[in-house]
Amino acid sequence: MADANDDRPLATEAEAKAVASAVRLRILRLCLDKALTNKEIAERLGANPATVLHHVRKLVDTGFLAAQEERSGARGAREIPYLATRKSWRLKFGEQYWSDMTGAMLQVFQSEVAQLADPSQVNVSRLGLRLDEEQYEEFERRLKGLFNELANLEPGPGAKPYSLFVAIHPDLDRE
Repeated sequence: MADANDDRPLATEAEAKAVASAVRLRILRLCLDKALTNKEIAERLGANPATVLHHVRKLVDTGFLAAQEERSGARGAREIPYLATRKSWRLKFGEQYWSDMTGAMLQVFQSEVAQLADPSQVNVSRLGLRLDEEQYEEFERRLKGLFNELANLEPGPGAKPYSLFVAIHPDLDRE
């Protein structure tokens, strides 16, 4: 979504490439509310810890994950938990990265929804629209405002984790 009024800093190539990966987006989501070690992340992803460490290091190097205070794990092993910095929400990404990022986001959405035992847990709606440029820009502005409001919302007591995925795209079947 291009927006001339978007005053967020533009992501560097390294930052954009770091989050244009479904695995890295899943890692960020896992570490959003609770710091996890590489081993814990690998277990939750069902992935090889060495492979996960490569992705964790890339996210740390680009500032999307932050190492937390070292702790002792089982049998006294040194463990470093990582917490998402929410940096990805504070950057805008150049159009040249949109395709890769959209593909990664779609993969993450599909993998997260596939984990649900009951598809009815996904609250979905679909609507066909016809918007002129001004209406589209107004819709985009309002949607971004809502996302920013939700991103800044402090969770209340007993808050449960949810993920929000919204897509708008040209409807080529209706031309």
